[in-house]
Amino acid sequence: MRAQDLPNFKDMPAVKGMPHGTAWGLWDKNGERDNCGSLNLLTPENTIEAQKEIKTGKSVALNWNLEQVHQPGFQRETPKHTFKDLKPLGFVGFDDLIHINTQSGSQWDGLRHWGHQDTGLYYNGLQHDEIPLPENAEKNGIHHFTRRGGIVGRGVLIDYVEYAARHNISYSATTRHEISVGDLETAAREQGVEFKPADILIVRSGWVKWYEQADAQVRVKGARDGHEHVGVAGNEETVEWLWNHHFAAVAGDAIAFEAWPPKAPYRLHDHLLAMWGTPIGELWNLEKLAEVCKKENKYSFFLTSAPLNVHGGIASPPNALAIL
Repeated sequence: MRAQDLPNFKDMPAVKGMPHGTAWGLWDKNGERDNCGSLNLLTPENTIEAQKEIKTGKSVALNWNLEQVHQPGFQRETPKHTFKDLKPLGFVGFDDLIHINTQSGSQWDGLRHWGHQDTGLYYNGLQHDEIPLPENAEKNGIHHFTRRGGIVGRGVLIDYVEYAARHNISYSATTRHEISVGDLETAAREQGVEFKPADILIVRSGWVKWYEQADAQVRVKGARDGHEHVGVAGNEETVEWLWNHHFAAVAGDAIAFEAWPPKAPYRLHDHLLAMWGTPIGELWNLEKLAEVCKKENKYSFFLTSAPLNVHGGIASPPNALAIL
């Protein structure tokens, strides 16, 4: 279904047993179950239009370097990088081994990561207990993002850090500071950004900037042991605004994209991942991108992302590039 054919939030069809605003079935085709959600908005025609954003040819990588993830949130594992010497095999060379929790650093939350908390169901009705079973690996696996050709489209950066500075808004990245729809719209207007259907919305909250400037003890307290984080406000206005703009995906540098902890019934993870099939990017390194966008006075760009091709995968580093 094309963006122009999608219903307004208030007119979305009912899905039995789920709250209003559930998008299950909208992208099913010819009786085949959909596994990509709003990424279906990223069509070849959209890619051709998005590449017009390339004006200078400057590219910025958006993955945060793995060695920076000293204190992952939510008690997740720290990445481990080791080397394997090939001399015992008769060669002069090395392999390396990287062990990560795909939720510890820069990531896409795939459609198996988070279920609707009240019903226990994941995107398009997948049940929690089905996910670990090998015979269900095809359902909602992140490999579908690769199978469809990756994530390619028009990205737009909303730089809330700069916006807050302009408007004398003081906040801490490790408090539940909410970024409202009004903030997003005003910042976009001040940056000269006009949202388009199928955009990939990226919000710079300042969380990665805070982490990189904090000492080890502060990082432990705020990241590993912290329970509150800056992010987009989770409320009815935000939910309607996000759906009615028909973003293909959302991302940011915050630990959870939405202000954390979330509040029922408007947990954005519930709506984005479980109800709409909209991938959420978290902990992206947006510092260089913000610098380049400010210098060029251009906050829209061509964005590419090649998630890991893991059959039945839950999440993945984004391997994302912004090209201006």
